[in-house]
Amino acid sequence: MKTILSVLFLLLSFMSSSQEFSQEFSMELLKNKTPRNIGPGGMSGRVTSIDVVHSNPDIMYAGTASGGLWKSTSGGIKWNPIFENEATASIGAVAIQQSNPSVIWVGTGEGNPRNSLNGGYGIYKSLDGGKNWQLMGLEKTRHIHRVIIDPSNPKTVYAAAIGSPWGEHPERGVYKTIDGGVTWTKILYTNQKSGAADLVMDPKNPNKLIAAIWEHKRYPWFFNSGGEGSGLYSTYNGGDTWKKISSEDGLPEGDLGRIGIAIAPSKPDVIYALIEAKKNALYKSIDGGVSWKMVSDNMDEIGNRPFYYADIYVDSQNENRLFSIFTYVNVSEDGGKSFKQLMPAYGVDNGIHPDHHAWWIHPTNGDFMIDGNDGGMNITKDGGDSWRFIGNLPVAQFYHINIDNEFPYNVYGGMQDNGSWRGPAYVWRAQGIRNSYWQEISFGDGFDVIPDKDDTQYGWTMSQEGYVSRYDWKTGNNYIVRPTHPDADIRLRFNWNAAINTDPNSNSTLYFGSQFVHKSTDKGETWNIISPDLTTNDPDKLKQHESGGLTMDATGAENHCTILVIEPSEVEADMLWVSTDDGRVHYTQNGGNQWVEVTKNIKGLPKGSWIPQIKASKTIKGEALLVANDYRRFNYTPYVYRTKNYGKTWERIVDSNDVTSYALSIVEDKEEPNLLFLGTDDGLYMSIDKGDKWIKWTEGFPTVSVKDLIIHPREQDLVIGTFGRAAWVLDDIRPLRAIAKNQNLLQKSVHLFDPPTAYQAAYQQPTGSRFGGDAMFNGENRDSGAQFSYYLNVKEKEAITKNEDEDETETEKDETEDSTTVKWDSLQLQLFDGDRLIRTLKQKAPKDNGFHTWRWNMDEKGVKRPSKKLSKSKRESSGVQVLPGTYRAVISYGDQNSETSIEVQNDPRIQQNATAIQAVYETSKAFEHLQEVTANAVQQLVESKNIVSEFSDKLSEKDEKLNKDALRNCKEITKKIDTLLALYFGKNDTRQGITSDPVVSVTERIGTALYYISTRQNGITDTEQILIKQAKTAIEDALKATNDFFENEWITFKSEMETIDLSPFKSLKTFELKN
Repeated sequence: MKTILSVLFLLLSFMSSSQEFSQEFSMELLKNKTPRNIGPGGMSGRVTSIDVVHSNPDIMYAGTASGGLWKSTSGGIKWNPIFENEATASIGAVAIQQSNPSVIWVGTGEGNPRNSLNGGYGIYKSLDGGKNWQLMGLEKTRHIHRVIIDPSNPKTVYAAAIGSPWGEHPERGVYKTIDGGVTWTKILYTNQKSGAADLVMDPKNPNKLIAAIWEHKRYPWFFNSGGEGSGLYSTYNGGDTWKKISSEDGLPEGDLGRIGIAIAPSKPDVIYALIEAKKNALYKSIDGGVSWKMVSDNMDEIGNRPFYYADIYVDSQNENRLFSIFTYVNVSEDGGKSFKQLMPAYGVDNGIHPDHHAWWIHPTNGDFMIDGNDGGMNITKDGGDSWRFIGNLPVAQFYHINIDNEFPYNVYGGMQDNGSWRGPAYVWRAQGIRNSYWQEISFGDGFDVIPDKDDTQYGWTMSQEGYVSRYDWKTGNNYIVRPTHPDADIRLRFNWNAAINTDPNSNSTLYFGSQFVHKSTDKGETWNIISPDLTTNDPDKLKQHESGGLTMDATGAENHCTILVIEPSEVEADMLWVSTDDGRVHYTQNGGNQWVEVTKNIKGLPKGSWIPQIKASKTIKGEALLVANDYRRFNYTPYVYRTKNYGKTWERIVDSNDVTSYALSIVEDKEEPNLLFLGTDDGLYMSIDKGDKWIKWTEGFPTVSVKDLIIHPREQDLVIGTFGRAAWVLDDIRPLRAIAKNQNLLQKSVHLFDPPTAYQAAYQQPTGSRFGGDAMFNGENRDSGAQFSYYLNVKEKEAITKNEDEDETETEKDETEDSTTVKWDSLQLQLFDGDRLIRTLKQKAPKDNGFHTWRWNMDEKGVKRPSKKLSKSKRESSGVQVLPGTYRAVISYGDQNSETSIEVQNDPRIQQNATAIQAVYETSKAFEHLQEVTANAVQQLVESKNIVSEFSDKLSEKDEKLNKDALRNCKEITKKIDTLLALYFGKNDTRQGITSDPVVSVTERIGTALYYISTRQNGITDTEQILIKQAKTAIEDALKATNDFFENEWITFKSEMETIDLSPFKSLKTFELKN
């Protein structure tokens, strides 16, 4: 029987071990390691749609171009993202079911088709105010600009699908559901290039709708607005039949383009239409849309870029007050005949960001309006006389991201329509990363920012069409360094987001891309061309000056046949990779004297694809990663390749089986090439096997377009530039690196990873305002102290080794179990200075498997502190700060250990003397003896007082009259103890209010001396020596009084009380300081 049980136990152990050692890497293990959003929120991003609960206007929803949906329940004071994990972050429309405001509809895919727009994935519905979402179809529409709910029957919903500007497809037009989104019917459609650009419903007749259909097509190199598919349509039967409104009804003749529609809520027969045609104009109907008249063709007043701005809105009470939402917001008080600017933008202290896309007017109070623009949101409650900017909506759209090597280091990047910025990755300040810590360093559409490695006060920023500047972020003394061509007849072509880079081997050498590669060796002052035209130079794709269609829009956004990437090699001088927006890839190994094209070697990549990134290996010559996409030609397939032989062959490492959407960016860890991070249009992905398998990062990071990635070389953080959710930092990728190097670590019970260097940093309060309330943005700051990351495989709380002798006695069993029990309910972290144990930290074991963080305050074990209460804490007291140096760390879990070392350094911003630091440390350690002896004396006094109190209670319970003399003695001895405690803590003042004891207590003298000692920067001075002497004298006097008390009054009291059969007394100690 004994043998059978032993075999069974071994079998069970093997099965348990097999299960235990089958842990695979997954996102579940990373739920406690999440990126931090660092902002900024002060320079926000494009808001595309707004809706508010009518019955409670404090509940607001804001849809953004690529930052998801946000909700406020506080009238815009606080905001929370509520569309984090859906397939897309691009919001085209949001609509609340006002009869039941818990029901929210969201149409995805922004509806203003600029060159940098983001696509959507159908229409979503929430039944609980945005806590949960259900996809309700229309996935292939790509862009939905309007959603309208029938107020009389909320199961009837209309969706205006504008469709993708990049492709010709039939999934566009007006859609209708009558069953709450279960099924949809397309009720209005013209052709594959035309979609529903606007849709309005008569507030008094929900069966009457007016729709604007717009034919438009965007190419990577051209945009065309207008065509036979465009038109204005009306229905009076919920879309069963439609009538096209034509020139016979007063509209302009010929092809139409984009049309914006507005119906007057207070008088629905008044309808306005802003129509793009051969001559753009504002039209008005006063008979419900039957007939129309032009009221204004002044494009400076009504709007001048219809493809990007076409929305108009009518005041909720005044049918003659009309708002035109474009670069500026203009308001008409005379039914559209004339307009004036509503709020200022430039040249004032209270400017509102231009480029407006969303507008909301309260249904019964026209003074209450909300504006959404390229820079965020603004709220007015006085008709536009004053505005409150929403500064805590971090939806900035970064095109590129960069870093410097300062302490703390800074993050740089350029934003869509919002300039170039510099801000901290973390701060050595209290609270979070505020908007005020971010500095705009250059205006325009921001793209790449490159700090000068010689002096990060300076660097280069780039705006659209190659307008690169040399910046000075401290003073603003910027100047242009854009390359020119020596031949006046040659026109340089710069991409909207052109290529720029510095040479890793020369801080003075700068590269810039047009159709040529330009090189400067004097930081951009002068330039030389070092390449031929490396693009296809296709004349059919060089007609940007004709771009726009019915309304010209030759802004440079469609510049094509241009260079997108110039990537120098860190490991091979004069080696450059170059890629273009028309699919060509070249390299040179001699600084541009000869160029080799390798485009045709990239198998499976469609000809002419956009190649936004090439990342040269930081360790191996000839190796590089290439990111390409083709969504601008309606192909959303991801393409990522690797070459190991200068492009002779390319291995595809990302396709549609790996990720959901098209690829945008990539970075390879320099220390461990198995570790890769990938940015796509729908989020962040990671590989720990060099790209064989990809995992989407879903823990603490939203669905969002990830445009750029960089790993900080000193701190090993992954910095993430998103196009819609600002900048993020994933602190310390060393644990991921370790797993990528050795996945067997996942089978360990516990593993302690190599930690980042810990800095004994000085901390400040925030700038501007210490108490910011809820409306102030605070990006998530890094935790203070030394940060250890560890991996844990959670075990059963207690595992007992099986005994082999079955016939042992119960006593023997208990003894054996006690000796063989391994407990898995807690963790221990020990810190050693050499072989000297200096700190032991303990905590309960986490409940979840995976990566966890443990913080150490860089302190040693301390001594007890004087306290009026007896402490039962099992945790060590905190002691002096450790000296700079290397310390050994050991983590223990059950019977398993793992160790590493950590480097502790001084604050690198502060010049400190090693001798002074040593003196402070030694003095602090020596002073601990005074503190400990004082604490022990106080503890004995408190224990004695408690004994007296307990004894007094027992005397009273037994016989108060019989023991009245003993009770009186208890009271008197308690007063004497309180008198002694007052020496240590000061007298106990029971008066109400703030009281003060003029007599300096022992603990005050200890605290003062400790404060001076611990904050000395230049060693111990006479001031500290005097304070130490004063504290020592006060302690000695108090100890003498304490010892005298215990050797006299207390012994007498004890003797008297021991004659009573209730004595609680125990042996005493005498206290003195060491010489």
